[in-house]
Amino acid sequence: MTAMTPGSNVPLPAARVSVDVAAPVRLDVSGLLLTADGKVRSDADFIFYNQPSGPGVSYTSGGGAAPDAITVDTAAVPPDIEKIVVTASPDAAGQTFQGIEPTATIRDADGGAVLATFTPPSLGSETALVVVEVYRRNGQWKARAVGQGYANGLAGIATDFGVTVEEPAQAAPQSPAPPQPASQQPAPPQPVSPQGTPPMPSAPPAQPAPPAPGAGKVNLDKGRVSLRKNETVSLVKGGTPLLSRVQMGLGWEPAYRGKDIDLDASVIAYGPQRNVVDACYFGKLSILNGAIKHSGDNLTGEGGGDDEVITVDLGRIPQEVTGLVFTVNSFSGQKFTEVAKAYCRLIDPVTGDELVRFDLTSAEPQTGVLMAKFVRQYSGEWDMTALGDFVKARTVKNMMDPGARAL
Repeated sequence: MTAMTPGSNVPLPAARVSVDVAAPVRLDVSGLLLTADGKVRSDADFIFYNQPSGPGVSYTSGGGAAPDAITVDTAAVPPDIEKIVVTASPDAAGQTFQGIEPTATIRDADGGAVLATFTPPSLGSETALVVVEVYRRNGQWKARAVGQGYANGLAGIATDFGVTVEEPAQAAPQSPAPPQPASQQPAPPQPVSPQGTPPMPSAPPAQPAPPAPGAGKVNLDKGRVSLRKNETVSLVKGGTPLLSRVQMGLGWEPAYRGKDIDLDASVIAYGPQRNVVDACYFGKLSILNGAIKHSGDNLTGEGGGDDEVITVDLGRIPQEVTGLVFTVNSFSGQKFTEVAKAYCRLIDPVTGDELVRFDLTSAEPQTGVLMAKFVRQYSGEWDMTALGDFVKARTVKNMMDPGARAL
C-alpha cells in the first residue's frame, strides 16, 4: 500500500478500482468524467447519489455507516474520457474542512485490497475538494493525489468542469483555496465558478443557506438546545452517546380560532441508498420490531402539549437503517398557512426533559413539511438536524421521495 502526497501518482494494477473518502463527518462523494479539455461531455458525466451510474463509473452510498465510494471500471470507460476526478464535500450545509481530515482510499474493487491512501494536508475554509483523479496515460491507468480545495462548494467544482448548474448566483467570481503542490503532471483546473451553492442538474434542491455565525454542530453538554433551520445537534454528552431511547414530540395549533386542523406526524426509515425501509404513522403504529412506535392520530390539533409523539429506541434500530426523517402532512388538504405554532421537540422519556426543540417560524401554502432528520454517523452515534422544508404531499407515501432527498 502507498501513502500518497499531493501531486504523487501510482499505477493501478487492477482494472476495476474503488475510491472512498472517509472523514469524522458525513461526506457527499461524486465523480466527474473528463475529456482532454478537462470538461464533461454532458451533465450525464456527473456521477453522484442522484445519478449513480455512467459509462464505466458508478457511485455507492455508505449511508452514514460507511464512506461513499466511486468505482471506476477502466475497461468500460469511453476512449474520449481521459480522467475521472473524485470529489468530496461535507454533507452539512456551510460546513468547511477546518478540523476535518478526510482520507481517500483506493482499492481493488474486486479483491478489496488497498492500493493507496491519501489525506490532503492543511485544509481550512474549503467546502469541497477534488481529492484524487484516476487517469489514463500512454495506455496505462494511474491514480494521482490532488487535494485541490474550493471555497464555493461542490457546485463550484461542477461548474468549473462544465456541468450545467441552475440559477447561478450573480456575485463576482471567488478565488479558490490555495492549491497544493503539484508534480510534473498538469495541475487540475482552478475554480472559476461564482460564489454560492446552486443546485445540480437532476439533483436535490439547492443547499440551504449556511447557519448563522457560531451555529454549527453542537452537542448536549450545555443542556437543552434550540435549533434553527438546517442546524445540527449531536445526540451525545461528554463524548459518549446520551440516550438509546428518545421521544419526538410534534405539535401544532389552528391559526384561526374554532377551526380544527387534522395533521399527521410520521417518521420514515431509510437505508444506505436512501431507500425506504419502512414508515411509522397513524395507520402503522409500530415498525422495526417495535424500535419505533407512534402514539396515534390527533384529529384536531387543539389543546396544549404534543399532538403526536413518536418513540424511537435508537439502540434497537437495525443496521440497515441509517436515516430517519420526521414529517407532518395534511391528508385533508389544509395548508400550513392555516397552522400556528408548529414545532418538534426531542424528549428524554425517562425524565420528561426537553433536550432539543425546533419551532417553525414561517409557513408556506403546502400540505407537507419535513421537520427533522436523524442520521447515523460512522461512529454509531446519531445527529439530529432541523429541516423545516415544505413540500406538496398529503400522505406519508408522498413524503418519501422528498425525505430521501433531504438525507
